[in-house]
Amino acid sequence: MQKTQIRPVRDLRNRYAEIEALVENHDPVIITKNGRGAAVLINIEDYAEVEEYLHIKYVNNKLAEAELEAKKTGAKWTDSKKILKRLRDKYGDL
Repeated sequence: MQKTQIRPVRDLRNRYAEIEALVENHDPVIITKNGRGAAVLINIEDYAEVEEYLHIKYVNNKLAEAELEAKKTGAKWTDSKKILKRLRDKYGDL
């Protein structure tokens, strides 16, 4: 279970092993400087999941934008298999 830790920036130098253990255990660590949030340390696997989530969210937003644009312009949708076939015919398999 994730339990967020809050640590001052000096702990990066003085207690790095503790912070590393927390992050390895999938507990995010908020680093503060002068009492304010400065950074967040997370496990590399958790970071990969965040990146994947953000990518999926970006793609979904772009698809929604494209659908709205297509409705505005009266564009016709084409089957993706037909488009892929045309691209392969023109450029070959990539």
